Amino acid sequence: MKRSQPTLDELFEGHIQILATTLRPRSVLQYRCLTRGFLGYLHANFPHLHKLSQLRRDPHLLGWFRFLCQHNPRLRNRTRELYLLELRRMLRDLADRGHPLPSDLIRREDFPPRDRYLPRPFPLEEDQRLQQQLRDNDTLETSALRLMRATGIRIGECIDLPVDCLRRVSEQQVALHVPLGKLHSERLVPVDEETQQIVARIVELRALTPAPSWPQSQDFLLPRYRHPGRWEVGLRNTLAEAARAAGCTSRATPHRLRHSFATEMVRLGVSLPALMKMMGHKDIRMTLRYVEVVQLDLQREFHRARQNTASLHSIPQLPLPSITAPKRVDLATTRQAIAATRHLFQLLQPQLEPKAKRKLRRLTQRLLNIGYELDTLSAK
Repeated sequence: MKRSQPTLDELFEGHIQILATTLRPRSVLQYRCLTRGFLGYLHANFPHLHKLSQLRRDPHLLGWFRFLCQHNPRLRNRTRELYLLELRRMLRDLADRGHPLPSDLIRREDFPPRDRYLPRPFPLEEDQRLQQQLRDNDTLETSALRLMRATGIRIGECIDLPVDCLRRVSEQQVALHVPLGKLHSERLVPVDEETQQIVARIVELRALTPAPSWPQSQDFLLPRYRHPGRWEVGLRNTLAEAARAAGCTSRATPHRLRHSFATEMVRLGVSLPALMKMMGHKDIRMTLRYVEVVQLDLQREFHRARQNTASLHSIPQLPLPSITAPKRVDLATTRQAIAATRHLFQLLQPQLEPKAKRKLRRLTQRLLNIGYELDTLSAK
């Protein structure tokens, strides 16, 4: 008996099961949502399409691209880009498994331009009021939010912190160990004494919290619950309430705490490569998206650089010739007078126009040549 060909739904679902062996559950959920939307569009607009070999760029893929552009509510460019990336990967994987598919179903020109968002830290005054509000409400949720603000960690990384997250790197230095997270990398974030006190307070409040029924709860800094999104929802709601109480004028999200941390670190003098390591980024361009540089920062950096000009470009100090004629005229005295004149030329040069600067440089070179000739005479 001839075996029937699997349907499009069965093919895509089978490949998602393969992806689930290496991807995180949230990523697998994204692939399922993409597949459901893409196949739903094909079934509604091309009901006679039953085989993967029948899939074509025009009209199937191009029609789906137009459908995404006309979606209501409007999809962000980043969302559309993610859909195309995920679908392209699935189609390439299916082609590698032997399914006949054209190689150019999704091309580079199909991807929308990326949206360029400005950094979103809290304004300085609102950030200070918000931090004070979190300190006043001494709960497990507010302490976790304070830890996120003090270290710049993501909300998922905060939820997954182990109970022994503080690591001593030297006798007087302590770092927060952030385990494998969004970018499949772990890191150590330097912390001060106040941040260590926040972690200690979380441990105290954790001991007062009724023990949840999840068996591995004792291994994590924040107690584990059977509902996977319990902490994320709770932290978002707590931050929103604290922001309203602090008088914040814009929407408050946990990720904005990360933006505020990055901006504060740069203003305190942390270099971008060091900040990239602290944030857990793999590309410094991503770090730049988190840092807000306002006019006050530009003015401070400009005047700081001007103050350092004298130390970076020191001008040699030579004794100036006296107004009266020297008591003794010899080759050594003459060479000293020429060197002092060259020094005066160097001091005068920044005050002149470009054309006059060039003439002064030529005169300086002539004086230098005269000095060489005098050295030759003294050697004879």
